[in-house]
Amino acid sequence: MHMPTWGRIGLILLALSFAKPVAALDVMTSIAPVHSIVARVMQGAGTPRLLVPPHTSPHNFSLRPTSARALDAADVVFWVGEGLETFLARPIAALAADALVVQLLHVEGVALLPYREGGPWEGHGDEEAAKDDPGHAHAHAHGGEGHDVHIWLDPSNAAAMARAIATVLAEADAANAALYRDNAAAFAVEMESLVQDLETLLGSTRGKEFIVFHDAYQYFERRFGLQVGGSITVQPQTPPSAKRLKAMRKRLIETGAACVFAEPQFDRKMARVITEGTEARIVVMDPLGAALTPGPGLYPALMRDLARSLGACVSS
Repeated sequence: MHMPTWGRIGLILLALSFAKPVAALDVMTSIAPVHSIVARVMQGAGTPRLLVPPHTSPHNFSLRPTSARALDAADVVFWVGEGLETFLARPIAALAADALVVQLLHVEGVALLPYREGGPWEGHGDEEAAKDDPGHAHAHAHGGEGHDVHIWLDPSNAAAMARAIATVLAEADAANAALYRDNAAAFAVEMESLVQDLETLLGSTRGKEFIVFHDAYQYFERRFGLQVGGSITVQPQTPPSAKRLKAMRKRLIETGAACVFAEPQFDRKMARVITEGTEARIVVMDPLGAALTPGPGLYPALMRDLARSLGACVSS
């Protein structure tokens, strides 16, 4: 006796209802720019989680118990490296052995720059700063084994990071491997277009000096031929000494720099100290995207905002 068609369909649906669903890949990212690149690669397959909110600097972030539990549950973790997200070093070392942890600072294709020292970038010779911070050293507080860790501020590095991210995700989630690789390839094309847009936005800034809050923009400067006169602070989590503020104020006056850039994650008081009595303007330049919505669109929006802020201030 043949079972009616509707009966066979009912049994199939019943069997499917008891089938164990395939768990979505749980991906954790450290900072908003990394989250954005990972989100672009995962687009259509899932959404990564973000550990450090964009309005908070990874230099002074503290991991709360809820965040620590979320990190511990992740299948894959993407971070820049200990030189940037220092707070993550111990928790990541304690993760389960089956978790994939990817330090983007050293993935294939990322072009690294040495951390700057000497002159307006010097901190080691500042005796007052060293006294205030016994652990004072670029590589410890703000660099990865002597390399500048702000790698995402060059779109070419961002494209290389996306390729590495796609490779890792494809291994962890074979069902979506082609999607991840296609998304990374599309992102690389988007980065080529972004570079052209930024070249246009920054055209009038070349040769004009400006001062930044901390030395976070070397990759951006090198990619687009910009001229930075120095940074207010050597270590963003450590207030600069009076000696350093005096030196940067002197440099500001000598060079006639039009702008001093503050960051939304830190107090602007120090920028006001060195610009007082001058015609230099204080403008926010944000390397993390504090005012932007996290997601795949944050990274290109962040880069365009940097170029617009810089172009508008320096050109004026």
